[in-house]
Amino acid sequence: MSSSTVDTEHVVAIQVQVTEDTLSVELSDGRTISAPLGWYPRLFHGTAAERQVWRWIAGGRGIHWPDLDEDISVANLLCGRPSTESQTSFKKWLATRPKKD
Repeated sequence: MSSSTVDTEHVVAIQVQVTEDTLSVELSDGRTISAPLGWYPRLFHGTAAERQVWRWIAGGRGIHWPDLDEDISVANLLCGRPSTESQTSFKKWLATRPKKD
């Protein structure tokens, strides 16, 4: 019997693209993982400019958006896990955001 596992130990992100509705991350092994932006409410509610300001964390094992205080790991992307932020925490953060016209 064989089992399938997701290699999250040796794979790192090498490129990030955020559109109005999708987060796409190119990985060092040639794969590109795409997830709906709705999985990450802070990215979803961020401006286009805020979404473009990011940096690698843990040597490419994660991505950090400082303007949105959002971190997403490659491991969670590979496993298909959306944000686990509580609604209470998200609503507090959202309340601090400038109101859009």
